[in-house]
Amino acid sequence: MKTLPMELAAIAQPTPQEIALSGNWTARGIGGIELRLDAVSIPANSALIADGSQVLALDTAGAWILQRMLLRLRSEGSSVTLEGLQPQFSKLLEVVAKQVADQASNPAAAEIIAPGPLEGIGRSVQSAAEQSVALLSFVGESATALAGCITHPSRIRWRPMMFNIRRAGFDALPIVGLLSFLLGIVVAYQGADQLSKYGANIFVADLVGLSMLREFAPLITAIIIAGRSGSAFAAQIGTMTVTEEIDAMRTIGISPLDLLVLPKIIALLIAMPLLTLFADVLGVFGGMLMAQAQLAVTYADFLERFVKAVSVTAFLVGIGKAPVFGLIIAIVGCFQGFRTKGGADSVGRQTTRAVVQSIFLVIVADALFSVAFSALDL
Repeated sequence: MKTLPMELAAIAQPTPQEIALSGNWTARGIGGIELRLDAVSIPANSALIADGSQVLALDTAGAWILQRMLLRLRSEGSSVTLEGLQPQFSKLLEVVAKQVADQASNPAAAEIIAPGPLEGIGRSVQSAAEQSVALLSFVGESATALAGCITHPSRIRWRPMMFNIRRAGFDALPIVGLLSFLLGIVVAYQGADQLSKYGANIFVADLVGLSMLREFAPLITAIIIAGRSGSAFAAQIGTMTVTEEIDAMRTIGISPLDLLVLPKIIALLIAMPLLTLFADVLGVFGGMLMAQAQLAVTYADFLERFVKAVSVTAFLVGIGKAPVFGLIIAIVGCFQGFRTKGGADSVGRQTTRAVVQSIFLVIVADALFSVAFSALDL
């Protein structure tokens, strides 16, 4: 089916005191009309009649151009009378004329005033407060859904949960193990010079063991999972929000919290302690290798000192942090995914926020754990 060509806006001048307007004065039809306006020759201080009876269509773009033409002619001293325009077009032209007049009388009102520094700080604080309240609300909704699953185990989505355990746990073993191994090497290497000066080579086991088990292993694991799995959670839910899959799930009676959020939370609650344990082993092994190479501490001596220096409490402190870190990562990742609005750029923006906020809250939680354990003398 062929579309008929659109009749473009046109200006004719049958007589020096008359101009005729015709065609479609719309955004698609006014191309090049400015050049034809400049070609119109009007005697100065004359009475001019503009015939708009042949105007077929008019939108705000065309009305704005037409109003500009009338203002220009009147500024040159001509008296312009517009006749024959259809009633609906005349009303639109009056609205546009009023807007143009308001802008001309108050040009400052049309300018976009950039917010000052104080206003910018206020807006940032307001946005942070609103997001904090929304996050607390999301935590409450997730806790309610988790309580419902505990009281009704049939609601638990076992397959999504096992899938997330594999993706967030088992698939993360190589990168967690490698970085923990290298971190153990770095800790032992940095302590080797200082310990060797005092003949305290054997205490490298204390340094590596306590630092890895209490702090470094759970923290480096949480940071890796936040960048790897937290971003994936936000991107997945954000994409589903943009494509309206979340709305479709609610329409057919499926709770997004039960299907998308709870399996991820439970998966990280299970996977994080296991990944932390794996990081402990690899980190201590890396420190043991460096102690043998730099301080001539044999494996047997290292392990003998390690057992004496590192208590079960130190091990449990590190393992106990892991589920809390996993809960933070899962909650923040899912929360930022649900806050996605607009298009693909919003998905990327919320994914970045999920990673940054997860790492920030994990470090804050780790600092609070340190203060609490110090107060409890653990």
